[in-house]
Amino acid sequence: MKKIGFLSFGHWSDHPSYKTRTAADTLLQSIDLAVAAEEIGLDGAYFRVHHFARQLASPFPLLAAIGAKTSKIEIGTGVIDMRYENPLYMVEDASAADLISGGRLQLGISRGSPEQVIDGWSYFGYQPAPGETDADMGRKKALEFLDKLEGEGFAEPNPYPMFPNPPGLLRLEPHSEDLRERIWWGAASNATAIWAAENGMHLQSSTLKFDEGGKPFHVQQAEQIRAFKEAWKKAGHQREARVSVSRSIFALVTDDDRYYFGGQGKAADSFGYIEPGQRAVFGKSYAAEPDKLIEELAKDEAIQEADTVLLTIPNTLGVDYNVHVLSSILEHVAPGLGWR
Repeated sequence: MKKIGFLSFGHWSDHPSYKTRTAADTLLQSIDLAVAAEEIGLDGAYFRVHHFARQLASPFPLLAAIGAKTSKIEIGTGVIDMRYENPLYMVEDASAADLISGGRLQLGISRGSPEQVIDGWSYFGYQPAPGETDADMGRKKALEFLDKLEGEGFAEPNPYPMFPNPPGLLRLEPHSEDLRERIWWGAASNATAIWAAENGMHLQSSTLKFDEGGKPFHVQQAEQIRAFKEAWKKAGHQREARVSVSRSIFALVTDDDRYYFGGQGKAADSFGYIEPGQRAVFGKSYAAEPDKLIEELAKDEAIQEADTVLLTIPNTLGVDYNVHVLSSILEHVAPGLGWR
């Protein structure tokens, strides 16, 4: 059995073929899709966060709205770039969204990837400390976020407050009791996957990672996951580690499916550079008739190692078509792989 969720980048553009012409279209359709996904039995609704782009950027209002309109589905991100974040304000936002959802938030965070503008985080008022890189800054903010989620008091109370204070140092409010245990780290390397395990974060591994040996993508990703699990075990955490992998998977069951995605079935892994000096391997897309998909996906080592599969969706094609895409996987593919 595996948990199956969707991952949306939340694109919009005033394009004739798009169902998402505006930001409002994308936000409202994201809510509707999460509600529909819960109704068909999907386990998770996840959203990517990108700044300075016509994509989803501020996740907490969206997550809170979805949490208020659903009751079972996990809701989360994949991922929030911590270089842009105020960790304390983020604790308040995340805790509020989690409480609204009844404790269903699965929050993916990371040091971030190349963005639309140069040093975008600097426009948000942040700069690495002397001797730090922006990646160092992102990881440091992540640790502060984790620390403040614990709910321990740290702030000296005003002796003349507007409202009465409880005794002792004050913590951020609202506090969500076990949200700290539902934070995931988006890791692009084996080393950061191990770092995530040591710090008690679950692992999100996407459709790309840094190339660490030239092997096929799914093999490298499986090695990363096994390194994460071993580090988690060594760290002695008393809860179970979780791992998600993202995949573009399309079951070709209608003429529309074949029109949109029929050509992607011939895709293969590729190697390239997402930032200077850092070679990466990009995983292929899967698009085929259900029986062929089952055969191909059964060979994907990383999927076998993960407990959760996030299906990247073409959100610009609208809610109804994406419900069809997800339903096709649940009905025609997941049972044949033992996911259901």
